[in-house]
Amino acid sequence: MRLLHALLLAFASSMSQAADLPIFDAHMHYSHDAWESVPPKEAIGLLRKAGVKRALVSSSNDDGNQKLYAEAPDMILPSLRPYRLRSDVSTWVRDDNIARYMEERLKKYRYVAVGEFHLYGADADLPVPRRMVEMARQHNLVLHAHSDIDAIERLFRQWPQARILWAHSGFDRPEKVREMLAKHKSLWCDLAFRTDHGSGGKLHPEWKQLFTEFPERFMVGTDTYTPERWPYVVEHARWSREWMRDLPADLAERVAFRNGDALFGPNPMKKP
Repeated sequence: MRLLHALLLAFASSMSQAADLPIFDAHMHYSHDAWESVPPKEAIGLLRKAGVKRALVSSSNDDGNQKLYAEAPDMILPSLRPYRLRSDVSTWVRDDNIARYMEERLKKYRYVAVGEFHLYGADADLPVPRRMVEMARQHNLVLHAHSDIDAIERLFRQWPQARILWAHSGFDRPEKVREMLAKHKSLWCDLAFRTDHGSGGKLHPEWKQLFTEFPERFMVGTDTYTPERWPYVVEHARWSREWMRDLPADLAERVAFRNGDALFGPNPMKKP
């Protein structure tokens, strides 16, 4: 009876800890249509309600980023997206004005990353993406890449010491993600829009094994790419904590927030 009682207490404690886990959200956007419908104070209120301790945020254009950072500099980690408008997503790799836009913003503001940018295959070797990588290297910024494996490999060839956060884990199969993580020690993965890793509070075995093999390399992300996604921030945090209950407590903490803290450091926005 004593053993059963102890096991029940340990299980209850684990469930409580998972329910209270703070969240480092590694994939958020606050673009022009978002700040028009969800003002900065309201957006920060949603993040605090969700238990988000810090969030990596980008926007199209970058003004949204700055509005949100001004509202909560303790929470928001700005990432410079190479998009002035949403339409830049399909043209930026061949638009020389993008490089000039990024140079201007980097002179004016501080960031912890560049991206999330969409980049595939051989486009990674075009002059504009190459210039973006050079700027990231110059300012020691993480690359937040929505990319296929080919583009990730090309980015590492350009900058072998790059720290790359692979958006959506590349939307690739667990075995391919495993290969990339084993090959590149400075590659991390966010889980935004990855609903295939678990359901009903349980992780699929292949993903649970992957988290166990690479405990320091995964982070959660909501991906608020449209204004309608912002109210979902609270529900997404609840859902994330639900499937993280299926992990050992220390691993759940890593995925929930410690890996994000480790990648970006305690005070990444502090001036040197």
